[in-house]
Amino acid sequence: MSTDPRAGMPANAADLVNVPRLMAAYYQLRPDVTKVGQKVAFGTSGHRGCALDLGFNERHIHAICQAIAEYRRQQGLTGPLFLGMDTHALSEAAWGSALEVLTANGIEVRIQPERGYTPTPVISHAILNHNKAHPDTLADGIVITPSHNPPRDGGIKYNGADGGPASSEATGWIQDRANALIAADDNGILTQPLTTALTQAVPFDYINHYVAELGEVVNMAAIRDAGIRIGIDPLGGAGLAYWAPIAERYGLDITVVNPCQEPTFSFMTLDHDGKIRMDCSSPYSMANLLAMKNDFDIACGNDPDYDRHGIVDADGLMNPNHYLAVCIHYLFTHRADWSADLAVGKTLVSSSMIDRVADKLGRRLMEVPVGFKWYVKELMDGQLGFVGEESAGASFLRMNGEVWSTDKDGFIPSLLAAEILAVTGLTPHRYYAQLTTELGQPVYRRVDAPATPAQKQVLAQLDAEAIDADTLAGDPIIARLTQAPGNGAAIGGLKVVTEQGWFAARPSGTEQVYKIYAESFRGEAHLETLIQEAQELVGATFAKAGV
Repeated sequence: MSTDPRAGMPANAADLVNVPRLMAAYYQLRPDVTKVGQKVAFGTSGHRGCALDLGFNERHIHAICQAIAEYRRQQGLTGPLFLGMDTHALSEAAWGSALEVLTANGIEVRIQPERGYTPTPVISHAILNHNKAHPDTLADGIVITPSHNPPRDGGIKYNGADGGPASSEATGWIQDRANALIAADDNGILTQPLTTALTQAVPFDYINHYVAELGEVVNMAAIRDAGIRIGIDPLGGAGLAYWAPIAERYGLDITVVNPCQEPTFSFMTLDHDGKIRMDCSSPYSMANLLAMKNDFDIACGNDPDYDRHGIVDADGLMNPNHYLAVCIHYLFTHRADWSADLAVGKTLVSSSMIDRVADKLGRRLMEVPVGFKWYVKELMDGQLGFVGEESAGASFLRMNGEVWSTDKDGFIPSLLAAEILAVTGLTPHRYYAQLTTELGQPVYRRVDAPATPAQKQVLAQLDAEAIDADTLAGDPIIARLTQAPGNGAAIGGLKVVTEQGWFAARPSGTEQVYKIYAESFRGEAHLETLIQEAQELVGATFAKAGV
């Protein structure tokens, strides 16, 4: 897809969502769950939609939270529920709607005082800490967020007692029950006025609880002693209130370059498609921070719920795949108390540079489908030291080898970039350049192409035998994958691998497109051939299926 001519430029008035109209739609429009676009549908990490399109309205949130209340009773979860939200306009509304239902169901709901914003990793961290201390009264959590999606969108995701994104089995049950409740005209949903719900909610100091332990996962003393100058652009997100306490507690030189929080995100620059999107892995969305790259040693941006990271140094915005490789190499060579048996976790569409780094380190690689939920059990069990996604999400263990979070954490990879510079003297870009001199220099790209719902379904259900080619971009095919090698789970698409490159094709969960991810260790021309042949193979598969 082409890049919009205004990508990277400041948003103007015509780009901004009409917040009063959005809020009116949330409360006034009533979705019809007999229509696909208006049903509750959990993707890789929650239900998302827009109130204006009847995809994220009060009825959805009431029904989802009633379903969660029933699900947690089935699971025997009697502890508190940790409730967080990001800074999207619909998050404020949905947070209140959730509280109305959860408290009416007799659940102890823990909230940030003064209705403060609470990032996704903070909720995961709080769940894990509570459950370690109180194994007989297990807690879970909800985060109201559509992640980096445009300001008009809303989202809600459920994190179970393991602190991570809920399993497919859990979200499947919750979405089916929620749709049944909506279809029954909300019969069976318990609710009470928000004024009452607020008096029953329990204040919880999420900020201090999280910040106080950050020194257990990142070497803050090294950052402080080296005097690393850190610039932070929260992109208007939920982590803004955390940076001043982090700087004060650990004596760090941190400057927040943009303290703005407002629901239209009017301070953003436009993403590749001309939309406002708080994607910290996009150079277009990060244009403001990139303009300041020489003002700091390390600069970082994060998405609204703070489960993603964008790392900037003097050489610009770090490619997410490159930074994952840097983190893995650094951590596994600078965490003396980590077990020699710890493995590396990656998604099938992440760079094969990670495979080469893991092999160099003598570490087992666990390759899983897209979605952080696939890492949760192994993180909890102490089998994985670092886990990451190509979309700039990651988490890793505390320095003593104990679990920190089982959801993506944007804070700790951001701070780790400063630690890497403090300890090694290398910026992330230069660290990666050293890796490439020994392990090769891959080129990687993702391409989106239009796809009908029927085509997306065909792609999601592909059998490996559907691809009968023997070569890809001139090299013998060594693997055709529709299941992840790390856990045998269906990848919802296809990955084709050679010794010098690969491509993966999978349908989007939220848009009428399919995505091709491709990587080559032979340069740009070879990558272009990979992508072209991948599109031809996918097109032939659609033709064979008659869609």
